[in-house]
Amino acid sequence: MLYLIATPIGNLGDITFRAIETLKSCDYILCEDTRHSLSLLRHYAIHKPLMSYHKFNEETQIPQIIRDLKDGKQIGLISDAGTPGISDPGSRLVQKCIDENLQFFALPGACAAIQAVTCSGLSTERFQFWGFLPRQNSELKQDLQNILLYSGTTICYESPHRLLNTLQLVSELAPDHPLAVARELTKKFEEIKRGTAQELLAYWKDMPLKGEIVLLFSAKKEMDIDWSQWSPQEHVEIMQKNYNLSLQEAIKIVAKLRHVPKREIYNTVHKPD
Repeated sequence: MLYLIATPIGNLGDITFRAIETLKSCDYILCEDTRHSLSLLRHYAIHKPLMSYHKFNEETQIPQIIRDLKDGKQIGLISDAGTPGISDPGSRLVQKCIDENLQFFALPGACAAIQAVTCSGLSTERFQFWGFLPRQNSELKQDLQNILLYSGTTICYESPHRLLNTLQLVSELAPDHPLAVARELTKKFEEIKRGTAQELLAYWKDMPLKGEIVLLFSAKKEMDIDWSQWSPQEHVEIMQKNYNLSLQEAIKIVAKLRHVPKREIYNTVHKPD
């Protein structure tokens, strides 16, 4: 039996009794970093064999894990922090268990994305999880354009080393867009800052950023407007102005929002006067 077990994202007390009991009953435990996991396991007197399981060795480790599961072994899977499979290893192993008709259970617990949106002050009625943002600026800009068009809250993970660059891009695309940044959740120096990208950039201008970062985007009011009140030409112009888009980028997004071919919007915008 495979158990996907959520572990604390910072405070060691944020683990369930069921998780501790299950970890103690396992034949061995899969860990992203065995050295990192040892501090948690020793804290709760869990002494079980550990096996390294991370994104760089998933492919080679899965066959042996599947064989052990077929032999009746009880195996626990934990990540360095939070819920396995959420921007952490786990989903490929789950899919393989489904393919092999092997039973598995997910034990609920801490998740940085849910913790962050809960205390962000942004709407929780509708939200999407984007995972880690791309490193390349060209890909990052494209993702940010899509995020800024979403009619709900968007939750992203970001590196402290790249956050300021991301905020700078957001400030260029949508300078007035409300954001929240959650840092070091459940830890001693937990911090949640809210504001526009420029306000957040000014706040962290002279401070070194450390720890796990969750970046959240609110829905902009324009997202609730019925686009049909504007002509395609007006729609493109508004998108260019509000989101600092090139004409080509605006045409592509307007076509997506209106569910029509991009060529149709292009021809309308470029038709002779």
